[in-house]
Amino acid sequence: MAGNEGEVMQGSKGKFRGPLIWREEPEYEEARVGRVFNARKPQRFPSAVLFAKSIDDVIAGVQLARENNLTISVRSGGHSWDGWSVRDGSLLIDLGRLREMSYDEHSGIATVSPSISGGELNPYLDPFGVFFPGGHCPDVGLGGFLLQGGMGWNTRGWGWACERIAAIDVVTAEGKLVHADERENADLFWAARGSGPGFFAIVVRFYLRPRPQPKALTRSTFVYPMQSYDEVMHWLHGIHASLDPSVELVAIGLQIPVPGKAESEFRHSLVVHALAMADTREEAHAVLALLESCPALGQALVRGIRVPTTLQQEYEEQRRQNPRGNRYASDNLWLSGTAEEIVPLLKPCFESLPTSRTFALWYSMAPLLPLSDMALSLQSEIYFAVYTVWSDPADDARCRGWLLDQMKRMETFSDGYYLGDSDLPTRSARFMAEENFRKLAKLREKYDPSGKLCSYRPHRQHAINVNPWETDARTPK
Repeated sequence: MAGNEGEVMQGSKGKFRGPLIWREEPEYEEARVGRVFNARKPQRFPSAVLFAKSIDDVIAGVQLARENNLTISVRSGGHSWDGWSVRDGSLLIDLGRLREMSYDEHSGIATVSPSISGGELNPYLDPFGVFFPGGHCPDVGLGGFLLQGGMGWNTRGWGWACERIAAIDVVTAEGKLVHADERENADLFWAARGSGPGFFAIVVRFYLRPRPQPKALTRSTFVYPMQSYDEVMHWLHGIHASLDPSVELVAIGLQIPVPGKAESEFRHSLVVHALAMADTREEAHAVLALLESCPALGQALVRGIRVPTTLQQEYEEQRRQNPRGNRYASDNLWLSGTAEEIVPLLKPCFESLPTSRTFALWYSMAPLLPLSDMALSLQSEIYFAVYTVWSDPADDARCRGWLLDQMKRMETFSDGYYLGDSDLPTRSARFMAEENFRKLAKLREKYDPSGKLCSYRPHRQHAINVNPWETDARTPK
């Protein structure tokens, strides 16, 4: 039952304003993976794809799935590294054409559909003088980003983006439209903040609380040769907790072209980048001054000290680091340990990146902010993630194998991982506190007892409610 956009499609008892495309139809392959960001497309095949254009479409889609005994998967922005929304035998409800964005100056609430990205929302909010800390990559849809917790701009100082959700509207597994916040359907609201693809309803609208827009974004960036790694990283571990909370701090391992050499020659380098979310230039200069105390400063190949920037410039840099058309694999660790333990642990990863586009990211979360009462319940002072990037399918096994080997080597010092940068079927680890995971499983049984909404993709032979402690390297705290 395919049709052009704008037609009303009939499916059993449901009417759809957006196209409904079944597997045997010629448009199916584009519908299946056309909106998947990763060029490493999943080899999983939904029974049909519904491009919902309204909340009524979503409700009718749930009814259609129930009538045809199909499970339901959901796609917002299509940016999950593993393409979690593409599930065998499901009805894939794609929310890319469900578009809503508004801001109420009186209440300070922004209302958005899940497929809206941070790169779309913030230019819209700019005239109002407010800002929402969505994904660093501007193309990431807010739906999956927020459901997984939302490690957005300056999580270190502002907290998780999902903590700025005021309320949600969801369609349940029974096809009912329900509003949830801290008082009404509070258990749904609890689960939506951090359960990621394990959430058992379809979010169709977020009510968000933006924050005042930083008026003087300023960055300091230093590029060090890899020979300076030990000195720089020990220094970072010593100072990062004392940085002002308005500063986002990362250390990035990447390969940069060697000046005057062939384009194929790259040098492994360490980039220390600090972004001050300040309101005045004076404030920005003051909070960034600590970055100039590095004992290896004289070894820096590049020094960009207290440079004014804009959100748009930062977004463009993120686009350059995460271009479309590449193959990606990502994994991460919440790390706990002393500098003497962690610095040498990470070094082999920084020094052995398998392609010129792969990068490793050390991200400061210190000092840790307390978490709200929600499904998201795991964090530590150091977040470490690797984004393996390549273009040739022949390199799939090599690149993915390198990433898995690195993560397995380091997980003894890990408290688990963050869902947003994980590949659960490849390496299973815990992603929330044990009591939160068990509460989530009980809520899923309450709201979706038949498992209509697809949950986490299992690791090896785990059941649909993956128990992340079965293969975890450490005992849950």
